[in-house]
Amino acid sequence: MTAKIAIVTGGNRGLGLETARQLAQQGLQVVLTSRDPAKAEAALAHLGAQSANITPYPLDVTQESSIQALSHFVLERFGRVDVLVNNAGIFPDSKSEWTAFKTPLDILRLAMETNTYAPFRLCQVFIPIMQENGYGRVVNVSSGMGQLSEMNGGVPGYRLSKTALNAVTRLFADEVKGSNVLINSVCPGWVRTDMGGPEADREVEQGADTIVWLATLPDNGPSGGFFRDRHEIAW
Repeated sequence: MTAKIAIVTGGNRGLGLETARQLAQQGLQVVLTSRDPAKAEAALAHLGAQSANITPYPLDVTQESSIQALSHFVLERFGRVDVLVNNAGIFPDSKSEWTAFKTPLDILRLAMETNTYAPFRLCQVFIPIMQENGYGRVVNVSSGMGQLSEMNGGVPGYRLSKTALNAVTRLFADEVKGSNVLINSVCPGWVRTDMGGPEADREVEQGADTIVWLATLPDNGPSGGFFRDRHEIAW
């Protein structure tokens, strides 16, 4: 098999599904993961012929056994992993009054578990496989709401988890520096998805563009950066 193998988490809708579609369109073989296999199958049915290079697989990013099962499946089926897009995420700060003063710690723990710890663990599992093969691209889907340079108040669960996710990017990028494994964070912007809502100013295709660009960087591409619209932005 000559096609590169990509894993996209949280792929049954929104940015994850569009990222999988665009990667498959470029000739990659995509493993599209979702907690609900039925939703993943329905999403692929909606794509029709565009789903030819996409394989669904169930994954709960917060469960170690589920991550291990994914690893075994991908290695048995394809023999390697070339791209990891850590897209699965939650926005648990559903109440507008949840300021830094009023947000329960359980909300912070919930956000960190899915938005930070899960990508960290997935990096631990799949980056060594990439290193063995001499090629890898990791894209951590972050947010401008996690930028320290422009940090505002409100929604601390989401903000803190995305700031920490950016730290995950920096940690792993430095530890594989000099290799052909490139690891970056991306802010897709405010996108019209279930999470972003109908008021968002970006189509999902536009939001996925920089994710796909980072997932397919050439060998001399950047690593350890934070990008929006294919341009590096401040942490």
